[in-house]
Amino acid sequence: MVEENIAVLAETMKILEAKLEAEPSSGPAGGVVQTLTAFPDIPALCEQLAVLVSTGKAKEAIRVQLTHKQVKRLSDKDVEKYTKRYQAYVGSKTTDSMIDSCIFLATKAVGMAVKIKDIEAYKKRAQKQLRHKQRALQSFRPTCFEVRLASCSGQHSTYHRKTYRL
Repeated sequence: MVEENIAVLAETMKILEAKLEAEPSSGPAGGVVQTLTAFPDIPALCEQLAVLVSTGKAKEAIRVQLTHKQVKRLSDKDVEKYTKRYQAYVGSKTTDSMIDSCIFLATKAVGMAVKIKDIEAYKKRAQKQLRHKQRALQSFRPTCFEVRLASCSGQHSTYHRKTYRL
């Protein structure tokens, strides 16, 4: 029984390693996005955006459909803006992939200890619950705040309310 569990766990680890190796890496070592420094290399970032346009993922990744001519004519500020958007996109996809891998590993581990009839349904349910919690947390984030200022005029104080949007 113990040897069987060790074998299943080893198989699960191999599958997890294969999934992690299949994910494209980002950053200076081998990806489209390079970490921005205090003085970013704008021509290199333009070239990376051109690669993104060539792959056809620009609309999905940076929410703007660009052509190669438009990339060449972008201002430095726009290049940095689109690169930051792409970094956020890659970070989000990486996080989603890691969460899915952890859920996969957890369902395999639970499946070894407890008999589960439909592991795929269990995994999908866990993913759905996690996505629901993420959306709930995002909608909870305040979008504005109020500042109440009290101005004293003699015996009566009046409150002035001002709302600031974030």
